[in-house]
Amino acid sequence: MSRRRGTSRQDAAYATKGAALARRPVEVRRGPSGWYADEVEDVLAREVPVALVYNGISHAVMMATPEDLEDFALGFSLSEGILAHPHECYDLEVREEARGLAVHLTVASRRLAELKARRRSLAGRTGCGLCGTEALEQAIRPIARVRAPALADVAIQRALAALADHQALQAATGATHGAAWCDGVGRIRLVREDVGRHNALDKLIGALAREGGPSESGFALVSSRASYEMVHKSASAGIGALVAVSAATALAVEQAREAGLLLVGFARPGRHLIYHRPDAAPLAAQAHA
Repeated sequence: MSRRRGTSRQDAAYATKGAALARRPVEVRRGPSGWYADEVEDVLAREVPVALVYNGISHAVMMATPEDLEDFALGFSLSEGILAHPHECYDLEVREEARGLAVHLTVASRRLAELKARRRSLAGRTGCGLCGTEALEQAIRPIARVRAPALADVAIQRALAALADHQALQAATGATHGAAWCDGVGRIRLVREDVGRHNALDKLIGALAREGGPSESGFALVSSRASYEMVHKSASAGIGALVAVSAATALAVEQAREAGLLLVGFARPGRHLIYHRPDAAPLAAQAHA
């Protein structure tokens, strides 16, 4: 019952993703003209605990798909403000642990001191969650200003039409999100996948950081809704335009306005919504290959 139905490019990518996939027998019930069962082997996306460890101090444990974890750790560190620049990460190593995986990062001492201070400020709050003015300020951090590109409608549609061909894990399992970096005319240049939409975007941010950062003319395309976190992470990486296949939240639109980010949602074949378009970033009439 594998949902894998890809092109030869997907087949090649599929063969390299063993760590992210699991095979399990499943019972298929068929009907309605007399219910009966078949047992087949299905392909499932794996999610495992991944600990992020900074200079020997464990900061967070995330459930993630166990591939591109170097990109994930770097992207998470940048999008969450733990690092201000990629060069503040001196070393990064993925290690197998008894109950999962751990990514050990060696970071600048100043960043480690700030991380420790942040952890101390959160101590003792587990009983009440995010309570009080200080906690609320930490929940919605200041967002970076970005420069939105001028995108043509056809560029958005071009990237959307090509996204499925670049999602090998999704084609195999039907259970993962994708985050793609697209150039100004809608050609997909880079894709990362994960069971979590935030994780997929963090992986993309990390991969972009390793390549010198996003270009001002490009945009990110995500196979999910555009939440506050997705907008905030995009702006933190210098991404000026975010396109989502599902809706945006009200807070995401507010944050996009504050950041000057072009926010597009409900991107479907032949149609998409512009939630926010800065005056300085008009939509171009057409895009050339």
